[in-house]
Amino acid sequence: MKGLEFVFLAVGSVTGAFLRYKITESPLLFNTLPLNVLIVNIIGAFILGIFVILSEQWNLDGRYSLLAAVGFCGSLTTMSSFALDSSNLLDNHHYIALGVNLVANIGLSIGALIVGKSIMSAIINN
Repeated sequence: MKGLEFVFLAVGSVTGAFLRYKITESPLLFNTLPLNVLIVNIIGAFILGIFVILSEQWNLDGRYSLLAAVGFCGSLTTMSSFALDSSNLLDNHHYIALGVNLVANIGLSIGALIVGKSIMSAIINN
């Protein structure tokens, strides 16, 4: 990895991690379901969907993937916190909330990515 590539990665990572920290610093619960991680995962997937289309359309240099996809979206979204939240729900016997958490994080994140791609494709193709 060259110096400039590292800078792109670092800037994206720090920005994504900071935003995730700000969104998740105060627990947001719906009954026993933790929403903060769900929110960052949906936002990150949506932004990644937009970026994928822009990257293809504008034939962006790979450094921008390091900045936006790997750095920013990778640091914003969080599989480990999702896994911990799910494990805590399981440990506390909140099985319905666990099921909702699993389906919501996976399904809504994939849905957000598809919506982001679709919106950006529609904007570019008009």
